Amino acid sequence: MKRRALVKEKRGPGAVLKELDIPTLGPKDILVQVKAAAICGTDIHIYEWDDWAAARVKPPMVFGHEFCGEVVQVGQNVTTVKPGDLVAGETHIPCGECYQCRTGDQHICQDMAILGVHTDGAFTDYLAIPEICTWRLCRDTDPEIGALYEPFGVAVHGVLRHNLASSSVVVFGCGPIGLFAISIAKTAGATQIFAVDLVEFRLDMAKKMGATVILNAAKDDVTTVIQECTGGVGADYVIELSGSPPAIKQGFNVLRNGGAVSLVGLPSEEVSLDLTKDIIYKEAKVFGSTGRHMFDTWYKTSALLETGMIDISQVITHRFKLSEYEEAFRVLVSEGREVGKVLLLP
Repeated sequence: MKRRALVKEKRGPGAVLKELDIPTLGPKDILVQVKAAAICGTDIHIYEWDDWAAARVKPPMVFGHEFCGEVVQVGQNVTTVKPGDLVAGETHIPCGECYQCRTGDQHICQDMAILGVHTDGAFTDYLAIPEICTWRLCRDTDPEIGALYEPFGVAVHGVLRHNLASSSVVVFGCGPIGLFAISIAKTAGATQIFAVDLVEFRLDMAKKMGATVILNAAKDDVTTVIQECTGGVGADYVIELSGSPPAIKQGFNVLRNGGAVSLVGLPSEEVSLDLTKDIIYKEAKVFGSTGRHMFDTWYKTSALLETGMIDISQVITHRFKLSEYEEAFRVLVSEGREVGKVLLLP
């Protein structure tokens, strides 16, 4: 039996849809029939083959890591899922033995492997993954939504480390994870939610997801507006998802004294900050935030989505068959600022 898989066959731009053997399972592995997969910014790096990908990915390999699927086979020592279960994928593959893994921080394992970056990923009909990378979903979960549990969890981890009740929150960067962050902040009780981006399409979506003030950084005086709306105090919390050095600096400018920042976006270059003014004198609390806390974040994610407290379906703007992958990546690369989540459906 064969499977189709989108393979980064060699170093350089592009990918190839190939027929491969169904993976062989180890005793703690599971085989998943993929029902839906979503394209992440990481996948664009790999597809276009930039410096980030060149430093991490070793072709040939199957890429993709945001997915939902049905368990079709399990290894002999698997205990938490069974054939027929619907699962979403945790993309961190921890070693289970280092200091972080043994003290509750598997998501920042010292010897971390990432699904679809270091090991074969989810742009395929059938995927083999370690048992620890599965999160069982309600059977009636829409697979398209199930494929978004992983990126939604990134926003959950970055936002819900703060007590947002009756607070003011600024979200810099309104891509899919930024839109998720806005919806989470609203649900958590934030009374003022400022959405900052450069693209009107994204800002329109941010308004639909619950932002109370939308600011185009290319047109609006972001700092002045936020200061005026907060009575000159500044924002209680800043959630930085753009990875843009100017946005990061502006985030610290609009933060109130004693406020907190979650840094989630990944800058492509070094960022200089005035530590005295922006952090020390403000007694600002600064959190780095990566991925999802295993598995506290997943319980929170399930609670928010399964109860219907948050509807993320409108963030999905495009759907393509796996065989249409070239068009899917073309849309993201050429029109990426005016699309939400793009799905590949095997």
